[in-house]
Amino acid sequence: MEKTIPYKIYLEEQEMPRQWYNVRADMKKKPAPILNPGTLKPITLEELSGIFCTELARQELDDTTPFIDIPQEIRDFYKMYRPSPLVRAYCLEKKLDTPAHIYYKFEGNNTSGSHKLNSAIAQAYYAREQGLKGVTTETGAGQWGTALSMACSYFDLDCQVYMVKCSYEQKPFRREVMRTYGAKVTPSPSMETEVGRRMNAEFPGTTGSLGCAISEAVEAAMGQEGYRYVLGSVLNQVLLHQSVIGLETKAALDKYGIKADMIIGCAGGGSNVGGLISPFAGEMLRGEASYEMIAVEPASCPSLTRGVYAYDYCDTGKVCPLAKMYTLGSGFIPSASHAGGLRYHGMSSTVSELYDQGLLKARSVEQTSVFQAAQTFARVEGILPAPESSHAIKVAIDEAMKCRETGEAKNIVFGLTGTGYFDMFAYQRFNDGEMQDYIPSEEDLAKAIARLPKVEA
Repeated sequence: MEKTIPYKIYLEEQEMPRQWYNVRADMKKKPAPILNPGTLKPITLEELSGIFCTELARQELDDTTPFIDIPQEIRDFYKMYRPSPLVRAYCLEKKLDTPAHIYYKFEGNNTSGSHKLNSAIAQAYYAREQGLKGVTTETGAGQWGTALSMACSYFDLDCQVYMVKCSYEQKPFRREVMRTYGAKVTPSPSMETEVGRRMNAEFPGTTGSLGCAISEAVEAAMGQEGYRYVLGSVLNQVLLHQSVIGLETKAALDKYGIKADMIIGCAGGGSNVGGLISPFAGEMLRGEASYEMIAVEPASCPSLTRGVYAYDYCDTGKVCPLAKMYTLGSGFIPSASHAGGLRYHGMSSTVSELYDQGLLKARSVEQTSVFQAAQTFARVEGILPAPESSHAIKVAIDEAMKCRETGEAKNIVFGLTGTGYFDMFAYQRFNDGEMQDYIPSEEDLAKAIARLPKVEA
């Protein structure tokens, strides 16, 4: 007889992780080192500490320590919204008439509305501990900027956010939440930085890119005493902090004796999917278990499925370190018609290496199908999902429908990274039938990839 699983599986407070898990420690072949953009040599702790907080730079370079203690002050903050629930999607299963069991890890039950707060509070904490005045950052869809502004407000730090211009204009309420928490929000590219002025001159009327906003934020940090730059995705340190998602997911599944068959996460820069899959990937790396793990990205920004695995700049202005990753080229700018988030030109070096080793699969999906999946989910599960999360929903539904055809009762787990209540402009375009699918041509991608830096292996 099947064991009845509650709709929402909460863990006790004492089961909330006390340590972050560093999946790189279990990787026999490590991600390639990040490089100093000036020397093209592996960057040192001292060099990296000029951009990031020293402790965060140390976490960024650490690929041998499997578990890193979560400071008590961060754990106390986490208690406001963690452990987050793992939910059995009974209503979605019924709607799809599938024998599959669908579970989602819901990260939208905090004020910022997404998983981004898991790393934002950690990065703000280390900035405060270092005695900094404030931090600068970029944000695309706005979740990271919202989370960081909340975290900085908690620790009384100044927060300066460069928001991709098309999102700044399309998501005014996300912008206003940041300002409510005390952040200064600037549309990017701006006329406040050298990089911004150069981009506006080279691409008149540009709607911006995440890579450009990163360059502006780094320039702003380096030009102000007592400031450092922080990033919400891509970096190893971010995946480390986001491992709380996967650790809690695995603890909840273990508590009820459930073995996941498939684990699905949306993928832009890698923060969500990397955090969700980390402990499961660790089991695979150690030979303890086997899972099918899928990273889902937009067809309009397909770094894993159509990019190249090479060293590239993490930003358009080429001031950040270089990382070996699956990339479309730092100069790639997604179409302004792309409304589903996940706009970064590359993928986390850790996620990229897991993908290259075959432990992780990748799929790209078109945005109209993503919003259709979001609508299906919202109508039966009662949560309006973030467009980013809906990429994972789309593939979870696809896999559940395959189970209906084969009769297999697979356990499908996906990450619901947050809510979509600040994304109504995109939902309006979908509901009005105005949303279009954009897929870059081979020529478009070839132009950006041709400008990759020449770095010896």
